[in-house]
Amino acid sequence: MGKKNRKPKCISLFSGCGGLDIGLEAAGFEIVVATDLDETCARTYQINRPNTPYIVGPIGKVSTEAIIAAAKIKPGEVDLLAGGPPCPAFSKSRFYRTEKPRALDDPVAAETVGGYLRILRDIRPKTFLLENVRGLAYGVHREALTHIIETAESLGYAVCWKIVNAADYGAPQIRERCLVMGSLNGEITPPEPTHSKTGPSPEDLRPSWVTAGDVLRDLDTEQNADDEGHFAGGQHHHVLKAIPPGENYLHFTEERGHPEPLFKWRSRYWSFLLKLSPNLPSWTIQARRSNNMGPFHWRGRILRIEEIKRLQTFPDEMVLSGNVERQWRQIGNAVPPILAQRFGEVIARHIIGHESSISRK
Repeated sequence: MGKKNRKPKCISLFSGCGGLDIGLEAAGFEIVVATDLDETCARTYQINRPNTPYIVGPIGKVSTEAIIAAAKIKPGEVDLLAGGPPCPAFSKSRFYRTEKPRALDDPVAAETVGGYLRILRDIRPKTFLLENVRGLAYGVHREALTHIIETAESLGYAVCWKIVNAADYGAPQIRERCLVMGSLNGEITPPEPTHSKTGPSPEDLRPSWVTAGDVLRDLDTEQNADDEGHFAGGQHHHVLKAIPPGENYLHFTEERGHPEPLFKWRSRYWSFLLKLSPNLPSWTIQARRSNNMGPFHWRGRILRIEEIKRLQTFPDEMVLSGNVERQWRQIGNAVPPILAQRFGEVIARHIIGHESSISRK
């Protein structure tokens, strides 16, 4: 196969069940090895991608030599290093939970971010992609982002980063993330959004955001709306049923004009009793399946696994290992494949474009 038609090779770190990798494969990359410490994720990955080596273990104990050996590739042949180090230490919740360490003061964050940068240093891929929560770029957490950028630049990478909303790239979900890209051969231009909140206009022809209704309606039925295992709200179930689509517990507050308020203004997390609207994208799918923290289906029940797969842009046919809670966690922790694909496409074009320019000289 000539260089024009070759598949760029990618090493995947913190691979989980493969959300980032599905998108990168759609963009033309070949995943030559994946790794994560979660054995359930490993089983899911291997069911769906049995030909890709998957190393199970914490990044601090996975050596660069083991990764290279499993990939059957030389360091100089790696086109892309991709991964999203686990993000609790950079999440919004750490701004409120002051008893917990934040940013790189958290030993898990120090190990995961440090592990990513160690492998970047050892392998020196042509490009890299690092994904994390939006909070990586703000407040005290910005120290970690600065450390990532300065380390990569010291290794010769031209680095750029961007806060993105997955809804702007075709996902039926408002999910903000920080993506960092780097290249040894000039800066990569981030992809332009493919969708917009307001929809097409004479000045902007991009289609409007994909809604939850667009992707869930064919799965939605009146039957079994409260089927076993999907009952939501607990003691507040009937309250949840009465909340209009697209709203949360604040509907039942004096400030919203409710004649019989049940809650004080801003007394709960914003996602408490939060319901999807079929006319809007979903709010962020969390990693934990909850009885009272949404988003819930507009019919007032917990979403089903096949529904959160759609909201995260996973293929319907993907098989997940583990019980319902573990399946949910795998999908909720993942990068939406459509977002990964958009970034993968610009990285692939950058790699192939550089190779083409060299071959013409």
